[in-house]
Amino acid sequence: MPKKKQRGDRFDGKLIRGLDPMHVFMPYLLPKRTDNEAVMNELVDMTAVLEYVAKKNADQPEFKYTMFHVICAAVAKTIALRPKLNYFIINRKYYERNDISLAFTVKKRFVDHSPEALAIVRLDKESEASPIDTVYSQVKKVVCHVKKDDQNDGATDVMGVLSKIPPFILRGVVRLLNFLDAHGWLPKELVKVDPYHTSVFLSNLGSIKMSATYHHLAEWGTNSFFMIIGEMKKRPFYNDDGSVEVKNALELGITIDERIADGLYFINSIKLVKKLLADPELLELPLNEKIDF
Repeated sequence: MPKKKQRGDRFDGKLIRGLDPMHVFMPYLLPKRTDNEAVMNELVDMTAVLEYVAKKNADQPEFKYTMFHVICAAVAKTIALRPKLNYFIINRKYYERNDISLAFTVKKRFVDHSPEALAIVRLDKESEASPIDTVYSQVKKVVCHVKKDDQNDGATDVMGVLSKIPPFILRGVVRLLNFLDAHGWLPKELVKVDPYHTSVFLSNLGSIKMSATYHHLAEWGTNSFFMIIGEMKKRPFYNDDGSVEVKNALELGITIDERIADGLYFINSIKLVKKLLADPELLELPLNEKIDF
């Protein structure tokens, strides 16, 4: 049963009440999201993920499972079990987002002139479905949609309309939109298609052979969490006895608003992501089913 909306809640999130004094004051002392970026990089062994993807593709589905599906599912389950990762700060107040939403870009074709489209996958925090099945089916749907030559995503359609407004008027429109967003009055249909109003924005740079591991946050919207997925390469891993094993691995670059939680909370959240990637079968459990890590 969804929780009843209380005074101070937004349509896209519930107000966090009972904060300690430090967190009450932080948005006043450090009001900008871009001034509070915590940056983390983690090298992740992908051996188990590759084996899991091969197993899922053994039946030769038309739309193949990929590492991206597994990483997205692992991030979604981590957010479900570590809810502070789903916090956002706007108008100097803390909120917890009502759903779990993952945004990413889709290149229609891997050529310079091909446009990009924005895609969003949404998961119900109370869902009994497994995150891997939910992510796979929704990614399949959005990718097949935006790769059609005549299809755009909703955010691009909105920007297309706004871009036709004369610049001197557009500046005022953007100020108005920021004011509306600060008070939770932005049109729901706009929030629904905007990747900067999601739990996490993922960029799969490894798919285009780019090695960057950092992306900034933005003042627009409510997104507090950005993840870069690097290129998979052979990397050395050192065992406790000093021996070395070479494994397929990639680097995850994480940028997060440090005001939403403390360092220990972030480190434990990363441990959970790595646990799920080391044992992807856990992603077939219901989204909110707890696991030990």
